[in-house]
Order: sequence, then C-alpha cells, then structure tokens
Amino acid sequence: MKVIHACIATMFFLLSLGVIHYIHFSYFRVNVVFYASIGDAAIAVSLAGVALFFLAYFRPLSNLEKIQLVIIWLLAGYAFAISIPTVIDRSLSFYILEKLQQRGGGIRQDNMQDVFVEEYMVEHRLIDVRLTEQLASGTIVIKDGCVKLTPKGENIASFGRFYRQHFLPKQRLLMGEYTADLTNPFRQSSNNMNYMCQ
Repeated sequence: MKVIHACIATMFFLLSLGVIHYIHFSYFRVNVVFYASIGDAAIAVSLAGVALFFLAYFRPLSNLEKIQLVIIWLLAGYAFAISIPTVIDRSLSFYILEKLQQRGGGIRQDNMQDVFVEEYMVEHRLIDVRLTEQLASGTIVIKDGCVKLTPKGENIASFGRFYRQHFLPKQRLLMGEYTADLTNPFRQSSNNMNYMCQ
C-alpha cells in the first residue's frame, strides 16, 4: 500500500516538473538553461512536498519515508536538469547528429572542422551563450571590452586544470588512437597571441 502512495506522489512530482518546465521555457525569460531547469525542479519538489506532507492521502507514509521521497525527487530533478535540457542545449554530440540529419545524413569527414567553425559557432551563438553563462555564474566580468576572471573563476579554472591533468584518462581513444592529449590541451598553444588585455 505504501508503495502505491509513494508512486502516486512521485507521478505528481514528475507531472509538476513537466508542466512547470514547459510553461517556464515556453512563456518566460530564461537566463541560463541549467539554472532555470534546476529552479523548475525545485518548484516541482516544493509542490509535491507540500502535497506529500499535508494531504491526508499520504498519511500512511512515515515522515522518514516522505523525507526520503523528497531527497529522491531533488536528485531526480538535478539529473533531469543536467541530462536533458542542458545536454541538448550544450552538446556538440547532439549538434553533430542534428547537422548530419540536416545535410541529408552525411558530411565529409575532412569538412567537419569547417562545419564547427563556420556553422556551429554561428548557429548556436556559442560565444554569446557561454559568456552569458559565465557572467551569470560570477566566474567572469566584462569591463571595457575585456573578459576577465573573477577570484571564483580563478579557483574553478585551477580546479578544472588540476582535475584534467591528474584524473582524466591518460589513454583516451581519439579517432582510432589512444592518447593523453586532452589532459593538457594547451601544450601546443602559441604564446604569440595579440588578444590579451589587462
């Protein structure tokens, strides 16, 4: 009997999440897809949580079981936010599949770099999207036309670089060859760039 009550509560949460997310993304302004999706999940968890704790139908569930359900919904909402809207919005892998479909099912391999540089960057307004996300996250500021790291951005960049060098795969398959190239992608970067600013 308790399982049925928990399943109905979870269905209410999932329905709430779907409706809230659809209305939010269809009719309201969204600054950053991931943060907006997390917010939608939090609202859905709150609604379902209120129903869970205050409707007589769910009284057979103990408070511990209700708290466990709320935690599960929080995790599910987070997984949804990352795995569906954010991945589809940001994923180069999805873009490749969609672009192949748009171009009749196939693109010559030696032209893929041109597709990324000339089409992907423009079609997805990639630079605008990423700068907007970083501004909203507080990791950068833009001052007098110069994009600069904040202290928070410095810390995250340092963590990312450390993790990349020490914990990403040292033998990663890239186009038929196992390599550690992506543990230090800057190894071949030129220092003679004239785009730095103070």
